[in-house]
Amino acid sequence: MSEVFDLACDLIRRRSVTPEDAGCLPLIGERLMRAGFRVEHLRYGEVDNLWATHGTDGPTLIFLGHTDVVPSGPEAAWQSPPFEPTVRDGRLYGRGSADMKGAVAAMAVALEQFVAAHPGHRGRVGLLLTSDEEGPANLDGVRKVVEHFRAIGERIDWCVVGEPSAKQRLGDLIRVGRRGSLSGTLGVHGVQGHVAYPEKALNPIHAFAPALAELVATRWDEGNSDFPPTSFQVSNLNAGTGANNVIPGELTAWINFRYCTASRAEDLRARTEAILQRYGLDCALDWNLSGEPFLTPPGGVLRETVLAVCRELYGIDPEQSTGGGTSDGRFIAPMGAEVVEVGPVNATIHKVDECVALEELEQLPRLYRTICERLLVGT
Repeated sequence: MSEVFDLACDLIRRRSVTPEDAGCLPLIGERLMRAGFRVEHLRYGEVDNLWATHGTDGPTLIFLGHTDVVPSGPEAAWQSPPFEPTVRDGRLYGRGSADMKGAVAAMAVALEQFVAAHPGHRGRVGLLLTSDEEGPANLDGVRKVVEHFRAIGERIDWCVVGEPSAKQRLGDLIRVGRRGSLSGTLGVHGVQGHVAYPEKALNPIHAFAPALAELVATRWDEGNSDFPPTSFQVSNLNAGTGANNVIPGELTAWINFRYCTASRAEDLRARTEAILQRYGLDCALDWNLSGEPFLTPPGGVLRETVLAVCRELYGIDPEQSTGGGTSDGRFIAPMGAEVVEVGPVNATIHKVDECVALEELEQLPRLYRTICERLLVGT
């Protein structure tokens, strides 16, 4: 049907479940090299990353995405094979079609078109891709690339993330920030024993229950004009030996804060630990900070440009959101870059029969190319 369709299908066919890239990055790298881009392949651990740039002095605009996908789940539950792109009823089906191989294909095609039309554009335009966005730790993807960028003095002014952001139609929502994510693995120690003799044991479930009630009831902050209040959740609680007549000796809980700019990670950690100490728990808590919250404020060049382009192309005034989970934009923002996320509808991401509307897929290259032209050409 088109360049973006063909490239998206080629990417979907590659079984690039995190951290496998399955050849997606070399495919895109070769295309961009032919278009005149300088291409670097950065491998850290088991993770492949691609950094491609065109141009020299002036402001730097990059597009950010990932080629890895989540597992398909039971393939028999899909109407068509998850790694065989299939068109039905005006949609392209396949794992990664929406999250985010369709957008990756669109960004690559848009960049090819942009430099062909404007070989002497001001500043630099680039594409940063990783095969480790969907992983649990994200240690060797964009996080590691940014460490490399800091070491060599690399600069990024504007970053467009192609994550699926839209609700009903392309352009109806852009993300202008994200909450931070702070996780903890809590181990509460007790004394194992027979349920008939509780005086000879210490039940860690009973010991933890009052502290958990306080953690759940705590109002961590009030949020602000850009973010909702910080939330606390327990995603897993595990104890027991498998026998109903044994008091367990250990409890493990996985906790998570999705926090806004009204709180700091160190304060959330300290308040949590103070609550646990107040109840006299014998426990250990291992923290993992996945990313700090970030916000591209109103009036920022990139934010206003993306809003203007969406209004022009789609006749819609986008909702400006900081909702959702996290994205790799959380690693780019601390470099001082403005970060905005805009991509296709996210209704089917991570689901069986993931899909993207063909109409949206065909519109994406123009969206990304127009952003380039507004920022680096002025047209």
